[in-house]
Amino acid sequence: MGAVTLSGGGARAAAFGLGVLKELKATGFAWEGRQTTLMDEMGLVSGVSGGSVLATYYVAFGDETFTRFEPDFLMQDFQAGLIAHALSPRSLYRISSPWYGRSNLLAEKLDKLYRGKTFADLQSRRIGPRLLVTASDLTTGAPFEFTPEQFALICSDLNSVPLSFAVAASSSVPLLLSPVTVRNYAGSCPQSRQAAAAARGADNLQARLLHASVQSYLDAAERPYLHLADGGLIDNLGVRGLLVRTVAGGSLDASFQHLPAGAVRKIVLISVNSERDIGSRIDRSARVPDTGQVLDALVFGAGSRATGETLEAMSDSAQRWREELEAVRGTAGSPFAADADIHIISVSLRDVHDPKARSALLQVPTALTILPVQVDKLQEAGRAALRSSAEFQRLRASLADADAGAPEQGIIHSTK
Repeated sequence: MGAVTLSGGGARAAAFGLGVLKELKATGFAWEGRQTTLMDEMGLVSGVSGGSVLATYYVAFGDETFTRFEPDFLMQDFQAGLIAHALSPRSLYRISSPWYGRSNLLAEKLDKLYRGKTFADLQSRRIGPRLLVTASDLTTGAPFEFTPEQFALICSDLNSVPLSFAVAASSSVPLLLSPVTVRNYAGSCPQSRQAAAAARGADNLQARLLHASVQSYLDAAERPYLHLADGGLIDNLGVRGLLVRTVAGGSLDASFQHLPAGAVRKIVLISVNSERDIGSRIDRSARVPDTGQVLDALVFGAGSRATGETLEAMSDSAQRWREELEAVRGTAGSPFAADADIHIISVSLRDVHDPKARSALLQVPTALTILPVQVDKLQEAGRAALRSSAEFQRLRASLADADAGAPEQGIIHSTK
């Protein structure tokens, strides 16, 4: 079972993430008598903010991404086009309404990128990975995931939601863009309580926090409208929700209990971190930081700490999951085969080896448009960073060993 999570960071994140996806696609191996690639075996592609632009494009268009995403988005002056769209007389008139905001204009621009597709178009396919786009609930500070379960909770239909709407919500940077609003109909359908009951997990802190978040949606009279903003406000890596649900489930074994005994032989999680450095080193001067420096430090300084905490939590979880696997794999009724293994791979711009190149890439602005030369260098960095990852090398070696010694073993493509 494989998943890729793409962090926020505007076009910088999309370009760096595209390099990682290209390297995954280039990593081929033989499995169960067929040729495949690591990218083809990913069952989930998750994105936050800028990463959601790429994640959604890949799930919508598959391998076309590797030839079309650059000219369709990265090499377009998307930001200038958005500004021109916002300044048109029709847009200025609509923005004067209290029920229409700047993020609605972003959704309109993105709708052209995604060719008008909705989540129903993704559901109609029989193959391909699932998509997970995450925004932030401004009222509760909890993640809001564009999933069937979340929309069942509020008695709404995810299939009718345009892909552009979800990405605009996940990318709605406060102040620069407006929040995106979703109507809450919780309580008006039986699926609402059923979804709430299904979210209950073990008795631990993460389960209680998840339960509290779910319960907050059930009183539609109290919260008839949900205002969503940039998913990076809560978790710029887009991986915390996966960790929380697994921990809330009580054990790794419980999280995969829906699968047949011995079905899982590889669990692969690839986290792509495209966060940038703070713009100026305020600690090196006695001068009082100006407003721009304060905002920069709050967003990229405090945000970096939150990202670091998430990475540490991911590392701790990986160690705990490996210990669980050793105890349960191969036992009667366990979904894990006797040789099941887990690979948690973190890829970051900070993994770039050349100090000068690393410094330059860490200062690429968080914007919807960056320079073509930056697009190229970020993709190269993404491919190189993944190749140099020790855990990625261990994964490749284990796949080669499995193919040589036991060709029936492999990554399970999750369709659930």
